[in-house]
Amino acid sequence: MSTPEESPLHFETQCIHGGVHKDQQYNSVTTPIYPTSTFYWNSLESNSGYDYTRSSNPTRKALEENITALEGGVGCVATSTGMSAVHCAMALFSPGDHIVAPADLYGGTFRLFDKFLQEKGISFTFVDMTDLGKVAAAFTPATRGVWIETPSNPLLKVIDLAGVVQLARKHNAITICDNTFLSPYLQRPLDFGVDIVMHSTTKYINGHSDVVGGCVVSKSPEHAKQIAWICNALGLACSPFDAWLVLRGVKTLGCRMDAQQSNAMKIARFLEAHPLIERVYYPGLETHPQHELAKTQQRGFGAMLSFDTKDGRSVAERVCMNTRLFDVAESLGGIESLISFPVTMSHASMTPEARAAAGISEKTVRVSVGLEHSEDLIADLKQALG
Repeated sequence: MSTPEESPLHFETQCIHGGVHKDQQYNSVTTPIYPTSTFYWNSLESNSGYDYTRSSNPTRKALEENITALEGGVGCVATSTGMSAVHCAMALFSPGDHIVAPADLYGGTFRLFDKFLQEKGISFTFVDMTDLGKVAAAFTPATRGVWIETPSNPLLKVIDLAGVVQLARKHNAITICDNTFLSPYLQRPLDFGVDIVMHSTTKYINGHSDVVGGCVVSKSPEHAKQIAWICNALGLACSPFDAWLVLRGVKTLGCRMDAQQSNAMKIARFLEAHPLIERVYYPGLETHPQHELAKTQQRGFGAMLSFDTKDGRSVAERVCMNTRLFDVAESLGGIESLISFPVTMSHASMTPEARAAAGISEKTVRVSVGLEHSEDLIADLKQALG
């Protein structure tokens, strides 16, 4: 079939047709699962292109082709989890290197940076990356990379991709963006000059809460080669079964995101008007401080939102525990709606000081909006708030 360079296929079409037509024997319209651990050689000097599934596998390769096209990159590795994708990308750096990162980022990423990698000799400065002046001031002679998470988790801050890239290039630093919250359907950071994009494919790319996975997509052949070597050397690749599930899920990415973000906008407007809600964090609202920026670098506003309740934790706990349609659970991006309390869940691994600096408090609630009918979801939140 034609590649995106040969034929300007629309995103939804690429989702469905990328990485298929691999079965030359029976002409299956879905990509087969190759569960083998190893592949026999034709001779002592040649093989089919595959030798061992840790290094490469036809099912995983099909998923990597699909995501590469969707993100507009030149290469992709599919990993076992989102955190293994983070670790894979960060393995580009060495002891003595310095990284600039956002103050409010996923708790698991913060834990890897603040604990594990700092103990290995990589240093970090965490800043409010919505302020380019603070980003610029964070660079040192040892800065080799900038980690971007936009919109941020859980406060949905939108970071100026082109602005951060420009600063990084002045210091010969590479940029890595976690694009999990929006997926390539709503945002393509490589188009704004970002060097590397990663995802937890557990979330929107798969979309069905039945597999964990990750991926790292590179803009340049040099980075693609490095990342592939790291993924193989560290044994970070996802299994053929998991790759097949993600490849199945990505086929409906566009229509899922459209429906879920439509629901999210309605819920955000309901919450913004509710007397027990102090503040709603959703870039689609005109009151969001980066609303205009979001319109310039995103195709939509996504299906994640957070809010602060009045009267603190008591109201936050009440709405979480009294909902009937929102499961109280970590993760996000599935077809079912989830509600969570970042302080004890997704961001529990952050220190209290780091959470306070990021603006995450005991009145903060995070919501992943699913595909249920918006009226049912709003009615459920209304009764839970009381």
